[in-house]
Amino acid sequence: MSKVSGTPVANLSPAQPSLAKSLRKRKGPGLRDISVQENTFPHKWRLIRWGFLIFINFLFFASFYFDIQILEGTLSASRLLGFHLADPFASFQIMLASKLVKVNLVIGMITVVIIYIILGGRFFCSWVCSYHLLAEFGEMLHKSLIKKKIIKKNHVFDRNIKYYFYAIFLVLSLVTGYTVFEVINPVSMLSRMFVYGPGLILLWVLLLLAFEVFYSRRAWCRYFCPVGVSYNLIGWISPFKIKWNVNKCSNCKKCQGVCMVPFVLQETVNKGKSEYVVSGECTRCGLCIDACEDGALKYNIRYLDKLI
Repeated sequence: MSKVSGTPVANLSPAQPSLAKSLRKRKGPGLRDISVQENTFPHKWRLIRWGFLIFINFLFFASFYFDIQILEGTLSASRLLGFHLADPFASFQIMLASKLVKVNLVIGMITVVIIYIILGGRFFCSWVCSYHLLAEFGEMLHKSLIKKKIIKKNHVFDRNIKYYFYAIFLVLSLVTGYTVFEVINPVSMLSRMFVYGPGLILLWVLLLLAFEVFYSRRAWCRYFCPVGVSYNLIGWISPFKIKWNVNKCSNCKKCQGVCMVPFVLQETVNKGKSEYVVSGECTRCGLCIDACEDGALKYNIRYLDKLI
């Protein structure tokens, strides 16, 4: 028997037939029957995130060009105010290729793991990665071309491909003694460009972006990028997550329409099994929060709300 805030449909008064009818037609577990405009800043988190991402990547350029030594290096390996930072996937490649366990890399990797346990795993992908910003603009263009019917459809791939790539490129590093993936890694390419200037290799980045615009929406980030795998695993244990309020949700599913990885919302807005987006695939980009007119989604620290 359907309920509204615990009230069975059968117990509704005769004066409420339209409400009873709407309850039977609910398209999800959300308990709000009519959408209410509670979100007054629909682009808030997108703009904050873009500003943060640009600032972080500008620091790489400024630290090198002006020699201010705040954030030196690239997104693969760097120093923040003297503290070593190292991307886990890049670190594994280097150590396997060199057959050596390098102390600085281990320290940098542990530091990065701690940072992203706090910030939320794939927070790196949407708030730090320079390619993500390009891909986001590419996604806007892709959706516009679909709407105008210039592109007939979006092509999808198995989202587990990136895990296969993760293992394959680690094996190649061990076998060849060379960090093979870094030759085609658009993340490190763009990061190096900010420090050392552009090169012909950026044509690969443009080719990849064109593939996403004209063939497969956000293909690199969704299906192929092994860099995000490490942060995905970190994201599972991070307490910083998106919280869903079942009482505010009107089941409009606009959140899934804007999400880069919409399946992460299935346990919440589709099935109502969890009040938190628990998947490590979630990038904490905030687009779902911006899109939710009902204000049913927000950032939260899991378990902390139970203690306070």
